[in-house]
Amino acid sequence: FKAADLVFTGGPSLYNAKRERHDSVHCFPSSVDAQHFACAAADHPLQAHLPRPRVGWCGVIDERVDLDLVAALADARPQWQVVMVGPIVKIDPESVPRRPNIHWLGQRGYDELPEFISGWDLCLLPFALNEATRYISPTKTLEYMACGRPAVSTPIRDVVEPYGQLVSIAATAEDFIHACEAVLGRSERERACHADAMAEVVARTSWDATAEAMAALIERTD
Repeated sequence: FKAADLVFTGGPSLYNAKRERHDSVHCFPSSVDAQHFACAAADHPLQAHLPRPRVGWCGVIDERVDLDLVAALADARPQWQVVMVGPIVKIDPESVPRRPNIHWLGQRGYDELPEFISGWDLCLLPFALNEATRYISPTKTLEYMACGRPAVSTPIRDVVEPYGQLVSIAATAEDFIHACEAVLGRSERERACHADAMAEVVARTSWDATAEAMAALIERTD
């Protein structure tokens, strides 16, 4: 901080923790490439055979993911298909829950992600509440929205504060499962209204706008 003329933080929780330590701290949360994550026309072939409802996660699977919550969800609703897309790192691959309705599809290419997400009825943000997630600002929150898909999250601050009106929040496994049920049980009208609200947020967000704002601050400081 002593060496820096300008400080950027990757989300509001980190900004709030650091803003008193420097005279010029600026918050730039995760953004989204909306065009890339627009709803895909085709389902991904690795999941096309799975029945519905499908609930899914995409991202690194490590100590930040509450695997007990994933297991509880799969056990409580065996008719739901839980699709987990992403590499397993920093934890023992044998430690992840194995259930007939949990599908571990491994690391996939960035170009494939919209096909996966668009094929889910509900997206998951089952983050553990620990030191590793204290300042996390999940990029996938907006990526899910850009695909037009609803999500349920544990109470991660950088999800709750900016998107709590659009993402269902649940702290316990029981509440998380009930929240998923509520989202899956929405009427067509409720789904359409929610999709419109998400689209409005995504339309105001882009990595280009983030980069331009950061560049302007750098230029002004220089």
